[in-house]
Amino acid sequence: MSTAKATDRVLSTLNVDGSRRWLRPRLSEGSFWHKRRAVAYGLMFLFFIIPYLRMNGHPVILLDLPKREFHLFGATFLPTDTLLFMLLFVSIGIGIFLLTALFGRVWCGWGCPQTVYMEFLFRPLERLIEGGRTGTLALDRQTGLKPRRLLKYGVFLLLSLFLAHTFLAYFVGIERLVQWVRLSPVEHPTAFFVMAATTAAIMFDFTYFREQTCLVACPYGRLQSVLLDRKSLIVGYDYGRGEPRTKGAKHTEGAGDCIDCGACVQTCPTGIDIRDGLQMECIHCTQCADACDEIMDRVGRPRGLVRYTSRDELEGKPKRFLRPRVVLYPLALTIAVGAFLFFLTTKEDTDVTILRGIGAPYSFEPDGRVVNQVRIRVTNRADSPREYQIELAGADGAQVIAPENPLRVAPGELRTTSLFIVGPRSLFHDGKRAISVQLSDGNTYSASLPYTMVGPDDDDGDDDVEPKREGPREDDR
Repeated sequence: MSTAKATDRVLSTLNVDGSRRWLRPRLSEGSFWHKRRAVAYGLMFLFFIIPYLRMNGHPVILLDLPKREFHLFGATFLPTDTLLFMLLFVSIGIGIFLLTALFGRVWCGWGCPQTVYMEFLFRPLERLIEGGRTGTLALDRQTGLKPRRLLKYGVFLLLSLFLAHTFLAYFVGIERLVQWVRLSPVEHPTAFFVMAATTAAIMFDFTYFREQTCLVACPYGRLQSVLLDRKSLIVGYDYGRGEPRTKGAKHTEGAGDCIDCGACVQTCPTGIDIRDGLQMECIHCTQCADACDEIMDRVGRPRGLVRYTSRDELEGKPKRFLRPRVVLYPLALTIAVGAFLFFLTTKEDTDVTILRGIGAPYSFEPDGRVVNQVRIRVTNRADSPREYQIELAGADGAQVIAPENPLRVAPGELRTTSLFIVGPRSLFHDGKRAISVQLSDGNTYSASLPYTMVGPDDDDGDDDVEPKREGPREDDR
């Protein structure tokens, strides 16, 4: 059985025979590169410094999964904040849609950690240690022991350890991380395993997988066909100005400005040719634009053969900023962010949920009084412990029996307690009685929770009397 052989590369990182094609892009230090470098170093600094910053007594960003608490810029989010989480994620999603519709894949080229650390930390160190692009290509052709490459791997491992520890600080806090670093891994095996796995993942990514993260693993490039429109900003090649191509700097009549030097291909970190049009692999890093501008300066032709533009502009169509998605996305984003801020600023520092007890809806005491079991869940969102007094209102002759009253709840803790509301048969009409369970900490919080007790109908006789429940069962606590 014969198989068809490929005539061209399927991916820019694969050769025709299916082997790995290692990309060693040439650095083009143009105006875009200098701006991207400033942004990249600023983002790196923020990533390293944020775990040390505090706001309202908490880290600026702390995603404490064991405690199920998220601290974001002074606000604390608990597992009960499902509405806030939903609005936050919806806002982020709409923001991505809007950013892409306006500026294309600017996130990929300017802000994505994969691009930032690959192009402005790991790859510069690789060039420094291995002797630039020429030295790296020479090492690729060598066999046997390569001391420079081993040194590079050692430096990459140290960087991966540092990045992994910094990443872990966002989930455990810098104070706990410092303690763990000073202790034996045996005393915190789970955290050590997470750190080791993160280090291995970072090392694998920036040592071996590299640009394939963008080409194979990341779905963003595959979504650009629906996120972009023909007026979205992209990095594009001016086909009308550049074609037909001619080799050499001498400009012949009827020829385009492109001299087919290949600089844009040599400098591309994903190995594509920008002259082939908009492609999934393009991360809009503008390295091709910097390389082309440098060549245009040398041959005395205007810059901008490769530039930030749009597909409509490249086809000579008029620019038009306003379009439906540019209006609808900001409107939806305003609504989502506004709702998030409203619910965030108006949220109480105590969450209370009242639930009916497990088992029979009601029971009887030997003296004929009716017993309703109630469960109350209290979440203390404050930074200090609180004691909540539980009382009844609108239930003449009824009383509440609780194993712990007042109920003490630690900061950020969710506690569930069982109550027994006991009242006379005369309290009920048609088997129901509306009451209020009042909860107060005696200081800043007070709430009245409506609750409907259930009991016997007015015409029920004594035959319905059940044995007395001896108190809360173990599974009711």
